[in-house]
Amino acid sequence: MLDQSMQTQLKQYLANLREPIELVASLDESEKSAQTRELLSEIAELHEMVSANFDGTNDRTPSFIIRRASDADKWVRFAGLPMGHEFTSLVLALLWTGGHPPKIDADLIEQVRALEGNFDFEMFFSLSCHNCPDVVQALTLMALENPRITATLIEGGTFQTEVEERGVLAVPATFLNGESFFNGKMELAEILSKLDSGADAKAAEKLAAKDPFEVLIIGGGPAGAASAIYTARKGFRTGIAAERFGGQLQDTLGIENLPGTGYTEGPKLSDDLKHQITGNGIDLMDLARATELHPAGEAGGLHSVTLANGAVLKSRSLILSTGARWRNLGVPGEAEYRNKGVAYCPHCDGPLFKGKRIAVIGGGNSGVEAAIDLAKIVGHVTLIEFDSALRADDVLQRKLRSMPNVEIVTNGQTTEVTGDGARVNGLVLKDRASGDERRIELEGVFVQIGLVPNTEWLASTDLELSKHGEIITDEHGATNLPGIFAAGDATIVPDKQIVVAMGEGAKAGLGAFDYLIRNEPAGDVAQAA
Repeated sequence: MLDQSMQTQLKQYLANLREPIELVASLDESEKSAQTRELLSEIAELHEMVSANFDGTNDRTPSFIIRRASDADKWVRFAGLPMGHEFTSLVLALLWTGGHPPKIDADLIEQVRALEGNFDFEMFFSLSCHNCPDVVQALTLMALENPRITATLIEGGTFQTEVEERGVLAVPATFLNGESFFNGKMELAEILSKLDSGADAKAAEKLAAKDPFEVLIIGGGPAGAASAIYTARKGFRTGIAAERFGGQLQDTLGIENLPGTGYTEGPKLSDDLKHQITGNGIDLMDLARATELHPAGEAGGLHSVTLANGAVLKSRSLILSTGARWRNLGVPGEAEYRNKGVAYCPHCDGPLFKGKRIAVIGGGNSGVEAAIDLAKIVGHVTLIEFDSALRADDVLQRKLRSMPNVEIVTNGQTTEVTGDGARVNGLVLKDRASGDERRIELEGVFVQIGLVPNTEWLASTDLELSKHGEIITDEHGATNLPGIFAAGDATIVPDKQIVVAMGEGAKAGLGAFDYLIRNEPAGDVAQAA
């Protein structure tokens, strides 16, 4: 199962084990079980502290638990093979079980240990899902730190019947004590906030105690990261408050147009940026959603930003880089069937529609790329474009048209997503030229129709926005409010690209630097100095 390179790498990791661990597999006569036996046998051969046996009796086959030999009450179960994006999760599970300390905030680990009650988690993932590892790893850590928590992590492709019976049409899909808990990506702090009623108050207290920043960036995508790196390297005390560090990078798979980098993936680039952020001494406050902006009353004064948990952060200058999100269709049935057949991430959820009929809505590059990827998995793809012609690059259009299981519809307006109450069963399509309507029977709808800036929280301020809700900036990244700058997809910059966002972020960082050196601290800031 593991090639020589992977075995060498894993052997190096396993050298960090501090105490023996056991792998206990429940198998049947299937090919997947044979592969599981092979994988666990190879892992056990790499280190003397790892043992594998195959006499497990769990009903899910193939599956295996990882547990510490000295404490069998703490374990995590993988059902199916955790390869692909989940191989890192497997490695971390082995290391954490063997006593290697996780690189997690100590306060969060103490929160996990202090949870009272019994929590039986089941989580479905796909091997192509780049959002799933965060959830897999968070639940793994929880199960290994608290004996009242169990985690069974299920590869949906191996357990397709269970996926269909439980109505899983989007991953990551997490169940708690048999009931749906959450659909989508979650980090450890988010899970704890849903389980621990006092988590938000604790986080707010910790944030509110922070001294004012010289530069505070709201948003942690490529633009925000670039801004922070530039201002920190100028010697200013810099903080980032991000609802989700990485932003859209976390939902982006292949990146091939970043100069100097032949190929990378969004989550990896996000991790690289995070390492650079922490390496420059920047205060990263993740899972911090801004809800209110209160500009300073005078140049050099303190701007205030209120977060969803009630904490208030202050800074002499602000850089707003809140990015954008996928645009919704806004038709009946879309919200009702979200994660029940309506999806927005073809890489994550595509494998759950193997052999089925699906539609992709949107004829730009994103939509056509999604249709090409999905056509290799699903039974049939109907690509629907609102305009009279596709807008994607010619090379993508040629590739799409060469695929035999794809139908292309132009001048098509989706007016409704239909379903049976539990999942999608079709959509209603209007021909914009003739006005005729028809219903298409299908099992999935992937929406790829562009972006909406995350600026609703700014609508009641004096900050100038465009008619599309984008922040208006000048050539230095400055807004109409002194000391407040903006960058990236939330602004009027015409090209929503990673490299453009990084450049705009650097420019806004330099703009903030120029503002700070030209404006002395005023009022309470000056007295504190």
